[in-house]
Amino acid sequence: MKNTKRAIFFLVILLPSICAVRAQDRLRTEIVVPKGYQSPKFSTATQLDALLKAAVDSAIDPANGKNFKLEELSATLIDVSDPRNLRWANVRGETPIYPASVVKMFYMAALERQLEDGKITLSPELTRGLKDMIVDSSNEATQYILDVLTDTSSGSELPLKQFEKWQYQRNRVNRFFASMGYTNININQKTFCEDAYGIEQQSRNYKGQNRNMITTNATARLLAEIVLGKMNTPDRTAKMMELMHRDWSKPSSDQDDQAVGFTGKALIDGKIAGAKLWSKAGWTSKSRHDAAYIETVDGLKFVLAVYTENHANDREAIPAIAAKVMTGLSEIRR
Repeated sequence: MKNTKRAIFFLVILLPSICAVRAQDRLRTEIVVPKGYQSPKFSTATQLDALLKAAVDSAIDPANGKNFKLEELSATLIDVSDPRNLRWANVRGETPIYPASVVKMFYMAALERQLEDGKITLSPELTRGLKDMIVDSSNEATQYILDVLTDTSSGSELPLKQFEKWQYQRNRVNRFFASMGYTNININQKTFCEDAYGIEQQSRNYKGQNRNMITTNATARLLAEIVLGKMNTPDRTAKMMELMHRDWSKPSSDQDDQAVGFTGKALIDGKIAGAKLWSKAGWTSKSRHDAAYIETVDGLKFVLAVYTENHANDREAIPAIAAKVMTGLSEIRR
């Protein structure tokens, strides 16, 4: 009896300390929002709604012979020309869709947050991996970055209890964005050129039920927050923007080049002199997506995220929507 009472006594005394230590451990590893962070407030605008809807309707018009269905396309537009009055519109913007390589923009933002907070130390290899993930859209680099962010690694399948601990750590990036109010997204999976195996397949629940899923609303919001400097310090924001900067005026024969094969094609076809482009594209055998921020010499500043499914080889839909958005925004400004 005495031993039992003594054990209970020590448990009561030590448990708060143990919990405090665990809380401190979590604080040292968790990705936390910037101090003073406030979620952006977006207002709807009838003109933007009509503009984006018309642009999407034109892209999926049966007369184009593309056989697009409405449920195969989602888009979100944010006018950031006035940071004090952010206006947005969307078409199916809250529909979760497999994001392909667009998810890498989320991992970049999370990594820069950890670097700023001193929870991860920058090294030449990490610098190389970050650049290759965003500039070259390397899947291997992305796998490395996600391992660093979550203290996990690929390998064999694990027994349930060990797997649950592993999966909790892998969900670290999810918790970060959820704490900022992002909804309808799941970003806890690596990107692969072929397929996932072992614990990575176990994490997907074997049939893809836990694969990455993001909405165009969340995608456009993140890019807008990066552009507006809300995700990090001015220096780290500049670094992220540098990685996403695309020189669309540089000739390329690669139709899947992030600079010329997606939203940038609208700038090329429209000969929009002086326009600047920052973006992160994603494509698979079934999907073709782009998240882009454009500035034009006449004052347009907008974010446009477009996801298309089952039309991976259609290289016209995304730039066509972007072109109509630019024309429409210019008309509204007049």
